[in-house]
Amino acid sequence: MRQKYQNKYIMLNKGNKLYSIFTSKCPQCHEGAFFENKFSFNILKATETKENCPNCGLKYMREPSFFYGAMYVGYAISVAIAVALYIISAVFFGLDMKQSLIVIALGLFALAPWSLRLARVIWIHLFIKYQKDKSQRVK
Repeated sequence: MRQKYQNKYIMLNKGNKLYSIFTSKCPQCHEGAFFENKFSFNILKATETKENCPNCGLKYMREPSFFYGAMYVGYAISVAIAVALYIISAVFFGLDMKQSLIVIALGLFALAPWSLRLARVIWIHLFIKYQKDKSQRVK
């Protein structure tokens, strides 16, 4: 009963884009891993993307320099993080502007690997949709 409740209302089940984005899975089959490594604070290793989905064979690099567009998504994520950190530091902790800027800088630096990964996953999900039917999947 609980599993049915979670899947119905939270919608973090296979077939939903949010499921695939937050679990870093293939946008087409929602099963294959998107990144080479689980997670690393090393920025060079954090964004190592597999060439193809190990499950359905989808080529992740759709064209040369495909993930350059993820910079725009990453910028939006960084702005959202900065605004959230400012509100938290200024409103809830009463820090002044200089202290808030330090919190924002440290927060953005600490969350950089996570935001880079998230930006890449969101970017590819803008172009590839989930295909439950295996015969309609692209390579």
